[in-house]
Amino acid sequence: MIMNWKQENDKLSREFEFKNFVEAFSFLTKIAIEAEKANHHPEIYNVYNKVSISLSTHDAGNKVTEKDLKLARIIDTLI
Repeated sequence: MIMNWKQENDKLSREFEFKNFVEAFSFLTKIAIEAEKANHHPEIYNVYNKVSISLSTHDAGNKVTEKDLKLARIIDTLI
């Protein structure tokens, strides 16, 4: 398992907290760029300075696969 990520209900998930909305949104922009490169798009929820991300591979029956683990590792480098 990747540090700080939880695997439950066939999803890999993690929550992040930032100083403010601008920092949170900047992080989301970085994720969007990397997700598009990987052609693997997370579920993202953002309220003010908090970001919640869930990963699963839809074409694998909504299960956690290596694609999810790889994107989680990439997301961890963006913090």
